[in-house]
Amino acid sequence: MREDRQADELRPIQIDTTFNRYAEGSALISFGHTRVLCTASVEDRQPPFLRHTDKGWVTAEYGMLPRATHTRGGREAARGKQGGRTVEIQRLIGRSLRAVVDLEALGPRSISLDCDVLQADGGTRTAAITGSWVALRIAVNTLLADGTLENDPVTGQIAAVSCGFVAGKGLLDLQYSEDSQAEMDANFVMTPDGGVVEVQATAEEKPLSWDQFMQLKNLADKGIADLAKIQNRAIAAA
Repeated sequence: MREDRQADELRPIQIDTTFNRYAEGSALISFGHTRVLCTASVEDRQPPFLRHTDKGWVTAEYGMLPRATHTRGGREAARGKQGGRTVEIQRLIGRSLRAVVDLEALGPRSISLDCDVLQADGGTRTAAITGSWVALRIAVNTLLADGTLENDPVTGQIAAVSCGFVAGKGLLDLQYSEDSQAEMDANFVMTPDGGVVEVQATAEEKPLSWDQFMQLKNLADKGIADLAKIQNRAIAAA
């Protein structure tokens, strides 16, 4: 069982908002040894399905560098096709961010979040969502400051964290060595006030009860509250 932290503790979390000097918003986020660079790019264009409307769009792309893990993985661009896992994760990131953005207030522009996994040790999608919200918030703050936007389109705050049962014990923020042994693991995308945006949960060997699921939900509540404070400190220092 864990020796470096309690069952309900996050890994050391760091967010550097100065790593990328060109993007309108950026966050290099570390969940322990997992590191993801999230950049927000603002463009004065809309996707084709929104043309002739005043609505904006928020979308995301996700990818892992070839040596983000213990062995080299080939670049998806070299294969000419994204893998199913990549597509699923980037759609999750985009859905999560759009849940807290008023697209009408954003106006006829797009914000793209690029999430590049530099190093993976479990929880890359939760780190990407948590870091992307910081990058998005900073980018929108820039638009508000220069007068491009009159009203704030960001309607709330989101973060994401994983939880799971390992050897019968509920744990918060699983690293890879824990995730690979989990009897059940779940990713929670939530607001700090308890709103649920999305939950992905899977039992590996046998079904778990709702009581056990709620144990994970309670761990996630604590984790999201702690992450929200870290996000806010990073934005205040940006």
